[in-house]
Amino acid sequence: MEGPENQRPMAGRVGEPSVDQLLRFIDCLENEAILMLDEAGCITLWSKGAQQIKGWSADEVLGRHWSILHPAEAIAQGRPDHVLEIARTEGHYFGEELRVRKDGAEFLAQVAIHTLRDLDGNIVGYGKVVRDITEWQRAQSALQTQEDHLRSILNTVPDAMVVIDERGIIQSFSATAERLFGYREDEVVGRNVSLLAPSPHHEAHDGYLARYLATGERRIIGIGRVVSGRKRDGSIFPMELAIGEAVKADGHRLFTGFIRDLSTKQDVERRLQDLQDELIHISRVSAVGSMASTLAHELNQPLTAVASYAMAAKALLDADRPDAAAEARQALADGIAEAVRAGQIVRRLRDFVSRGETEREIVGLTKLIEEAAALALAGASLRGVRVETNLDPAVMRVLVDRVQIQQVLLNLIRNAVEAMEGCERRDLLISTAAVSDEEVELAVTDSGVGISDEIAERLFEPFNSTKAQGLGVGLSICRTIVEAHGGRLWAEPGPEGGTVFRFTLTRMDRAEQQDVR
Repeated sequence: MEGPENQRPMAGRVGEPSVDQLLRFIDCLENEAILMLDEAGCITLWSKGAQQIKGWSADEVLGRHWSILHPAEAIAQGRPDHVLEIARTEGHYFGEELRVRKDGAEFLAQVAIHTLRDLDGNIVGYGKVVRDITEWQRAQSALQTQEDHLRSILNTVPDAMVVIDERGIIQSFSATAERLFGYREDEVVGRNVSLLAPSPHHEAHDGYLARYLATGERRIIGIGRVVSGRKRDGSIFPMELAIGEAVKADGHRLFTGFIRDLSTKQDVERRLQDLQDELIHISRVSAVGSMASTLAHELNQPLTAVASYAMAAKALLDADRPDAAAEARQALADGIAEAVRAGQIVRRLRDFVSRGETEREIVGLTKLIEEAAALALAGASLRGVRVETNLDPAVMRVLVDRVQIQQVLLNLIRNAVEAMEGCERRDLLISTAAVSDEEVELAVTDSGVGISDEIAERLFEPFNSTKAQGLGVGLSICRTIVEAHGGRLWAEPGPEGGTVFRFTLTRMDRAEQQDVR
């Protein structure tokens, strides 16, 4: 049987390659073993790639049965003849099998066999292509092992993990994410990640991504922050979100979000806060007692003197003496001086308990509201509260003491949630609107029963509360904080019932972007 190097070329038809050209092409394929078998399975063609992969030269294999390429066990089982029978019956055979080299070493091969027929349809032989996939298989196995290891880690870490592409389409959804959000991975892969976010982020998420890709401005990527998430049942919960970015070989980006549920943490913190509030309540009552005692002691003398001077003036006027009027005027003047002294005592005491100037900084208004709302609304969905936000995009930054203003929002939002207890409709709206170039107005609107006129007149007075367990200082403190920021805090009836609490802050939208924290 002649090898490719001494087979004579057959004349091809015009426009078709010659046999010599085909053989030269076959010998160029060094990563594939190309061979041909006759009808009986004997080797009739052996390419240079076959010699490189298997180790035999053409002279050593031409004319021999192709079973020499199989391991002894496969030969004993009749595997070579069985494979040719499949090719003969179906016209081809594809598979992955063990093969042997000249030195007896076995390797994993990807085998493709095609049946060759003459013009009359009779089988005249077989064409065979063999690829050594040992290294590829080893790499695939190593990659699968790494993937399984990584998945096992991700399935056991307490943080949920969600991977998205540049369009916001979910690529991966960890087991922890399944438990947290209530979706199975196959239900969310291929869908937009915005389904995991409440309004207004649900509608604006793609815009956030587009802005980042266009400008490179980082507002959350690479920066952890507290936001709200939405579960499959529609409930909203607070979560800590950190996003990492990776660039694939093709230049496209992937974003990985690591999510930590803050609900449980906040439940514990809330229980601790309840205990702390009780202690604060006791300390406040004690402080009120001490303050009352101090005031009684300090004010007793001037108030007694005022009363004494007033009674003396009255007695002098009643005496109807010629010099009584002058003495009465002097007594009244002394009484006025003592009243002024009493006012000074009160002012000194107020200055003593005041915190003084607030420590203000330029902060992002949206983030300020998000963090406060996420903390205040923990568990609100369990009470049937539907939360919406309507934030003016024109207002981005304010000059505030972050902690104090978040405490104001926290107090107003929690009051709103409590005001809707027992109501059939429980809608809460958090909104912002530009008042002027210098001011922005924040509003917390509820659909509760509203506030009576009697309570409204004394709403911001200390120790005035509609709550059975309330001390009545929360709104008074909120107004003090807002006024210390140069703003105003007031309440008014809602357009559809309930109450709207509004307060103003100083805008800083002309400040440099890098100043925002």
